[in-house]
Amino acid sequence: MKIKSIETFCTENFGLTRVTAEDGSQGWGQVSTYNADISSLVLHRQVAPHALGHDIHDIDALVDVIPEREHKFPGSYLRRAIGGLDTALWDLHGKLQGKSVCELLGGTPRPLRVYGSSMRRDINGVDEADRLSRLRDNNGFDAFKIRVGREYGHDVDQWPGRTEEVVSAVRSALGDDVTLLADANSCFTPGRAIEVGHMLQDHGFVHFEEPCPYWELEWTKQVTDALDMDVTGGEQDCDLATWRRMAAMGVVNVMQPDISYLGGITRTLRVAELAKQHGLACTPHSANLSLVTVFTLHVMGAIEAAGPYVEFSIEDGYPWDDGIYQPALVARDGKVSIPDGPGWGIEVNPEWLAKAAYQVSEME
Repeated sequence: MKIKSIETFCTENFGLTRVTAEDGSQGWGQVSTYNADISSLVLHRQVAPHALGHDIHDIDALVDVIPEREHKFPGSYLRRAIGGLDTALWDLHGKLQGKSVCELLGGTPRPLRVYGSSMRRDINGVDEADRLSRLRDNNGFDAFKIRVGREYGHDVDQWPGRTEEVVSAVRSALGDDVTLLADANSCFTPGRAIEVGHMLQDHGFVHFEEPCPYWELEWTKQVTDALDMDVTGGEQDCDLATWRRMAAMGVVNVMQPDISYLGGITRTLRVAELAKQHGLACTPHSANLSLVTVFTLHVMGAIEAAGPYVEFSIEDGYPWDDGIYQPALVARDGKVSIPDGPGWGIEVNPEWLAKAAYQVSEME
């Protein structure tokens, strides 16, 4: 059965995709957040011409042939667009078989442990500790990730002393029963990253994410080799050859592909298999409550290399967090349930679709 049409419904920063097969069956997916209007354009211009008329059951071949035919465009936008196609096809398959994507992958829908992921650097240590304490008490979180350094900060903190302040305040407020993680968002050179890493270890943190500029693989490996905690990374990487290098070099202890940035479920499964082969954990990046977290829950419920928790944003106010799909994801007792309906197990809100910019590519 062939792909008949590919539709996009998008705003500047969020875009849904819908794939329709010849028999009228449909599946929903998502191009990556951030400049989703550009990713949607790439989907129609550079992905749809290769996908229309292709067998819906041969996703592996499809996600391989598109980068080959578009070999002059090896970067992120092509992968972000491919992800919109791939994720819609997985939803379609689930609906055709009456199974969740998690079940298609060999897993079982169930509640998964999550960590509350803070995105804020504009907050001092006391205020961050207070809000995380409330979330622990209200939602049962027993793990949190905080931000240290400054995003791509060249060893400069958000303000002088903030990293040390927030690390100490959060650990003091939450106590030893809460698992703590930290994300540097490519802030540090190796020397400073190792200093910060030792400080994190002294405060019982277990996860140090993207300590160095993510493209400097050798820098990150220096940090990994110097510390006794998990160094993690990979969210920005969309080239599978880079992932193979990362795994072979031992750059990180935990591999963190972003399903939307990398190009969908099929390519993410290949990274998860790499992690398994090299004895590493795989905990995909899912830093907002768009469909990427739905995708991640399904994958984490099935892969053998799954880490001990799933990232779950605690921030409000993103333009793709509210009213796009139901049921909304909710953390209870520190866990979020994998939607258990067919496909992704969600329903798209038609009122949101009516407000989005629409485009369609169809088989001739």
